[in-house]
Amino acid sequence: MNDISQDISDDPIARGELPSPMERLGPLFEPVRLGEIDLANRIAMAPMTRSRAGPGDVATPLMASYYSQRAEAGLIITEGTQPSPVGKGYCRTPGITSDEQQSGWRLTVDAVHARGGRIALQLMHCGRVAARVNKEDDSEIVAPSAIRARGTIFTDRDGLVPMDEPRALREDEIAAVIDDYMTAARAARAAGFDAVEIHCASGYLPMQFLSPSSNHRTDGYGGSVEKRCRFPVELLEAVSRAIGSGRVGFRICPGFDYNDVQDDDPEASYGELLRALSPLGLAYLHLIRLRLPDRDTLDLVRSAWDGPLILNNELTPETAAAAVSAGIADAVSFGRPFIGNPDLVERLRRGAPLAGFDPACLYTPGPQGYTDYPALGD
Repeated sequence: MNDISQDISDDPIARGELPSPMERLGPLFEPVRLGEIDLANRIAMAPMTRSRAGPGDVATPLMASYYSQRAEAGLIITEGTQPSPVGKGYCRTPGITSDEQQSGWRLTVDAVHARGGRIALQLMHCGRVAARVNKEDDSEIVAPSAIRARGTIFTDRDGLVPMDEPRALREDEIAAVIDDYMTAARAARAAGFDAVEIHCASGYLPMQFLSPSSNHRTDGYGGSVEKRCRFPVELLEAVSRAIGSGRVGFRICPGFDYNDVQDDDPEASYGELLRALSPLGLAYLHLIRLRLPDRDTLDLVRSAWDGPLILNNELTPETAAAAVSAGIADAVSFGRPFIGNPDLVERLRRGAPLAGFDPACLYTPGPQGYTDYPALGD
């Protein structure tokens, strides 16, 4: 990725000066290689929890249909998938480590590959963002510190409930948590996934270690910026050893306070993190961009990260194409536009209007609002 300071809005593509959709959005349809992954185009489907997993946290044939419908994306990044039962936070989210879970996910991988797509499994350990009632085995809830996350979480049994207080991980337990991620990454590759993405955003476990509001530790994993970065750095190093760094990406959102995490100095925290991770040769960094009153997180990332970048959040097709054309990003990701538009890539290629979606069906079981959105011509 080129290190240039041009703002996206300065690009003529963003100003709409090119005549046809294909010319205007052409950079989005160019192939690109991220690490060891070859993408047919630069449009990724962002990870979105959809809560359709079956009993035993097994990915279902319905999920295979959902993802295969969207396989024209250059890269699909799946919904967050727990690397262990302890990592589960929400109801009806899938796992990857049991034989049944691997077999369930293979249906999805095979269906996406059959349509020429590429797919990465996002590994999401929720840490303290959890309710025990959502865990089928009633496994415990762990976090860097025994600090309950403020807020509620949905459960099928009781509706919205307060999140449970976690138990602080002992320092000698942290290696086992990282081993869980490594086992999950190997299982993902065994199921055929092209890569894994480590979820380090949205207030989940890696971000809990990174954020001073949720990490009050006084040992080797807390206190200074370097020590708070230690868990996500060791985690990404370990997963890279397990499956190869060129098949590992990670997602961050500096400054985001979702799920009750606060960091008054994200420049220091994420600058340290990205400088430590840059030499690993990871496949990509997936940035949820925030433009805050006093900072733009894209500027922070571009000053500290020299690897491939997937840019996400508040992009239009035009600004996405401008970002790629200007060398600001290697690829872009869209989330909710993919829900109601299974053929989003083709619609962008044709300049066709985009359909909406039913927000009431985002997390409900069954095909309604999931696999029943029509493609062009259906």
